[in-house]
Amino acid sequence: MIRGRILCVTSNFPRWIGDSTTPFVLQLTQDLQQLDWQIDVLAPHADGAALRETIEGVKVERFRYLWPSVLETVCYQGGALINLRKDRTNYLKLPALVTSECLNLFFRLIERKYDLLHSHWILPQGFTGILTAGFLGIPHVTTVHGGDVFGLQSSLLTKFKRLTFRHADAVTVNSSVTERAVSEIAPDLQELHRIPMGVTTHRAKSSPSSGDLRNRYRHGDGPLLIFVGRVVEEKGVEDLIRAVAILVPRFPDITALIIGEGQDRPYLEGLTKTFGLSDRVIFTGWVKPDDVSAYLAAGDIFIGPSRAASDGWIEAQGLTVIEAMVAKTPVITTRVGGIVDSVRHEETGLLVNERSPDEIVKAIERLVREPSLADCLRGQGYKVAVNKFSRTSSAKSFSALFERMIQSKGSRRVVNRDGER
Repeated sequence: MIRGRILCVTSNFPRWIGDSTTPFVLQLTQDLQQLDWQIDVLAPHADGAALRETIEGVKVERFRYLWPSVLETVCYQGGALINLRKDRTNYLKLPALVTSECLNLFFRLIERKYDLLHSHWILPQGFTGILTAGFLGIPHVTTVHGGDVFGLQSSLLTKFKRLTFRHADAVTVNSSVTERAVSEIAPDLQELHRIPMGVTTHRAKSSPSSGDLRNRYRHGDGPLLIFVGRVVEEKGVEDLIRAVAILVPRFPDITALIIGEGQDRPYLEGLTKTFGLSDRVIFTGWVKPDDVSAYLAAGDIFIGPSRAASDGWIEAQGLTVIEAMVAKTPVITTRVGGIVDSVRHEETGLLVNERSPDEIVKAIERLVREPSLADCLRGQGYKVAVNKFSRTSSAKSFSALFERMIQSKGSRRVVNRDGER
């Protein structure tokens, strides 16, 4: 028996199989389907993407909001906030995006009789959700991922956020810092739940293996440093590059792998050339999600030097930090945002201040020269990651919340395995 039908609306979802867009919404959807929820995904269209397809067992439909499709540039490629910051003409496209999303939501909720709407990000999905699901009396859960509450700080947009929080049936957040930010905007929320996004806790089969990667990239006595994430200013790759420049005289065999893509890659590659580090700092580009764990396990140390962005964005949870902990790679990361929920200084990792290459240097030197500390961080970090941040745990928490929201509104309809009522 299917538990119920859910429509998931999001602005961040793989545009095609093998896309570089972060897959955590896709993974949560897959995990919920394993728990007998029937889920459809609605996301904005992008140039080159199909309007309808099934990705790894998940049905997704993409709505058009501008023609031709090359104009649909608000979402993806690092996220809407970054795209708005990098190209302010994207602000002119927001009315078309919001209007189209609202209309597509409305007609799908009417025609297909979903039991619940799950919206990812406050704006615009949470807002369009309260306009449509609220009008139709369908339970609506809004999930806040961090950038949506920390960014877009104008007084007008804060009012829209507050309106969304107060009219959603439940709001979920991914970390303690996100929870505080939501509570400051809407302190009277009754249904506010902290449910971290989960990470895969088993090693995916990959080619090449972590041993192959270590042999390929690690030189002599190392160390081999690993960064995984969007190659954009707020992820702090520049601080890692500057730290490597300082460390080269002390560790002649040091290498850093920068795994990911982003708008600031050309600038950062230029910076490595300026410092004479082209053979020390290697930009691999995007790698397949199933291969990420092998890259993480190949490294001696994971570096996560996130910074607060100029628009207020901060690292709300830090999934790649947790993935490194699962890979049993000791982590050095900044004490910003929700990272501190998983990384406790000198217990599960080492914390440094943001924009501090010198502190990164000292932390790297410490782990290289104190192998017992590195071993301790590996063991404790792994335990915390697996016990508190697994995909299974996250999906079960969302599933229980969905059950309660549907029952409280009395909107449950019996659905058989084929999705028929």
